[in-house]
Amino acid sequence: MTTTSEQNRNAQYPEGLRFGRIPITAVSPVVEDGRFPAKAIPGSDVSVGATVFREGHDQLGVSAVLYDPRGKEVQRVRLTPVGAGLDRWAGTLTPRAKGLHTFTIEGWSDLFGTWEHDATIKIAAGVDVELMLAEGAALFTRAAAERSAKDAALFRRTADALSDTTQGVEARLAAGLSPQIHEAIARRPIRDLVTASTPYPLHVERELAGRAAWYEFFPRSEGATYDPETAEWTSGTFRDATRRLDAVAAMNFDVVYLPPIHPIGRAHRKGPNNTLTAGPADPGSPWAIGSPEGGHDAIHPDLGTFEDFDAFVARARELDLEIALDLALQASPDHPWVQSHPEWFTTRVDGSIAYAENPPKKYQDIYPINFDNDPKGLSKEVLRIVLMWIEHGVKIFRVDNPHTKPVQFWEWLIAKVNRKHPDVIFLAEAFTRPAMMHALGRAGFQQSYSYFTWRNTKEELEEYFTEISHVSPAYFRPNFFVNTPDILTEYLQYGGPAGFKIRAVLASMASPLWGVYSGYELFEHVARPGAEEYIDNEKFQFRPRDYAAAEAEGRSLAPFITRLNAIRRSHPALGDLENLSIHRSTDPATLVFVKHKRTAEGKDTIVVVVNVDPHSTRESTVSLDLAQLELDAADLDENGTFLVDDLITGQTFAWGEHNYVRLDAHVEPAHILSIRRQR
Repeated sequence: MTTTSEQNRNAQYPEGLRFGRIPITAVSPVVEDGRFPAKAIPGSDVSVGATVFREGHDQLGVSAVLYDPRGKEVQRVRLTPVGAGLDRWAGTLTPRAKGLHTFTIEGWSDLFGTWEHDATIKIAAGVDVELMLAEGAALFTRAAAERSAKDAALFRRTADALSDTTQGVEARLAAGLSPQIHEAIARRPIRDLVTASTPYPLHVERELAGRAAWYEFFPRSEGATYDPETAEWTSGTFRDATRRLDAVAAMNFDVVYLPPIHPIGRAHRKGPNNTLTAGPADPGSPWAIGSPEGGHDAIHPDLGTFEDFDAFVARARELDLEIALDLALQASPDHPWVQSHPEWFTTRVDGSIAYAENPPKKYQDIYPINFDNDPKGLSKEVLRIVLMWIEHGVKIFRVDNPHTKPVQFWEWLIAKVNRKHPDVIFLAEAFTRPAMMHALGRAGFQQSYSYFTWRNTKEELEEYFTEISHVSPAYFRPNFFVNTPDILTEYLQYGGPAGFKIRAVLASMASPLWGVYSGYELFEHVARPGAEEYIDNEKFQFRPRDYAAAEAEGRSLAPFITRLNAIRRSHPALGDLENLSIHRSTDPATLVFVKHKRTAEGKDTIVVVVNVDPHSTRESTVSLDLAQLELDAADLDENGTFLVDDLITGQTFAWGEHNYVRLDAHVEPAHILSIRRQR
C-alpha cells in the first residue's frame, strides 16, 4: 500500500518519457508486451521478475503487487536480487482466486536500508557518528507519522534512543537495528521515489486448466463383443462405458477424454490398420465425422442416445471426473456439411474435394475444413456446436490438429466461449513447430500436447524440462501424454515394462498435467511394422480389454499408476510447473530433478531420481543443491543429513549433499523421495 507522502513523492512517468524515476525493465512473466495474459491457476506459484536499478549508491527496494479482477490489491511481495551485478530481482506471487488479474513491479528508494548501510560502516569507522545517529532519528520520526499506533510508538522510542547522548554509541545504534525494527520494516518498508511499472495481465484459470491427470478410452470398445459365427462385432455403448468410469476414478484420474463420438462416414472408410478397404462391419475411424445420421452435433447411434450420454457425464461427475470431448474440425465425405456448405472445404481444379494428407500419411476418409471461403458462417457453426456440448455437461475440449486452422479463429472462439463459460478448457493436440504451438497457447488454449513424447535421454529430458518450466510457462502448459492412439514410440515398443514405468514417472512427476491412453497400463507395445503406431489400431477397429484379469494376474501397471496419481494429489509441489530444478548425477542415464513449494502447512520437497535406461541397472552419485531444498536446522541431524521417504517403496534413507544411488530398471527404475521436515 502506498502512503500519502509516498504518493506525493511518487515518481510518475512524465509524458513522452519511457523511464520512470526508478527504471524498471524486462518485467516477467509478460507475453508479447502484455498483448496476451500470462497463465496461472489458483494456488500456483508464479515467478515474477524485473531488472530494476537507479543512479548512485542508495539502497533500492523492489516489490511485486498483485491486483484482482476488480483492481483491488490482494498480494504484495518484496523481491530479492539474483545474479550479482545484474540488477535482476525475482520473487513469487501466488494468486488464490480465478479471473483476469494484473500485477505491477514497484521500484523505490529504500530509506532504512540506505541509512542502515551507511550508519553501520561509518560508525564502525568513527566517521560522522553523531550525524548518522541524528539522520536515523529523523528517519524514524518522519516514518512514525504514517504508521499504526504500535509501529509509531516503536519508531518514536527508537528515534529517542538514537538521540540519547547519555547512552553509548553502540547501544544507540543497536536500538535502530533491533529485531523489532527489522520486523516492522519487513512488514512495511520506508519508501521514497516509488515508481510503478505498467500493469501486466495474469489470467488465473480453474485448477483443471493446469493440474490434471487424463485418461483416454474409446467408448465403443467398452463392452464390444465379437460373434465368431458371423465374424461380426457389436459396438459397446455409453452404458457399457459408464461401468469403466469407476476403474478410472479408482486410478485417481481427473479427466476422461473421449475420441469423437459422432456418426462415422461410409465413403472411403478405412479398414483395420488403416487399410483402404473396409468390410461391411468395420467401424471406421471416429475422426471421419459425419453421415446421414448427422455430424458434429449428433451421437453415433451405436453408442446410444443423448440421454445415455448425459447419464455417462452425470456418473463421471459423481466420481469427481470430468469428461473431455474431442473437437475435430473435419468431415467425412458423407457429412451433411459437404452438401449444405461445400464452400467450407477445398475444391480442386477437377471439382473434387481435397482429402487430408500428412505425407506420407493419407486420410482419404477425411475432408479438412477451409476457413477462407466463409469464415463467419463456419465460425458461427463451430461456436454453436461447442455451446451445445457445453449444455450437455462438457467443459473440456481436446482439439484435434488445431495447427491446421487459423490461429485467429481459435483466439476468437476460445474468447467467445470463455466470456460466457470461463471454466471451459481447451487442449491443443498440436504436435508441430514451436512457433505454432506457442502461438496457440497465447491465443487462449489452456494446455497443449508436447514434445515430451519424443524426449528420452537424460540430456534431452533435462533440456526440455528446463524449457517448459522456466522459458515458456507463462503461455504454454504442456500435457505430458505418454502415448496416444497415433503414437507408440520406439522407447515403448522396445523398453519393456520398465520403459512404461519410467515414462509414467517422468510424465506424472515433471508436469502438473499428464495423460494416458488406455492399453498403456497393459503394456501394449506391438507396433505396425515400420510405423510408430499400434498394430490393430483402435482407431480402425474395436479393442475390448480385460483390465481386471490383467490386474489379478499381475500383468497391469494400474496399481503403479494409481500410486503415482495419489502422490500427485498428496504433494502440492507436484502441482506447479515453474518449480522444477535439475540436479546432478554422475551417470549419463540417471536423471535427477526436484520440485519444491512453500505452503501454509510447511515446505513440500520432492526429489525424483530416474534411471532412463529401461534395459539395465545404473549406479550413480546424486548431488543436490542444498540451498534449493531450503532445509531448516530441525530437518538435519548432527551429521548434517536429512531423511527422505521413498513414496513408491516406502523405504527411508538418510541423504545429504552427495548420495549413492543404484536403480535396477527391472525392479524399481525410480526413486520418488519426499524430504521429511522438522525432525
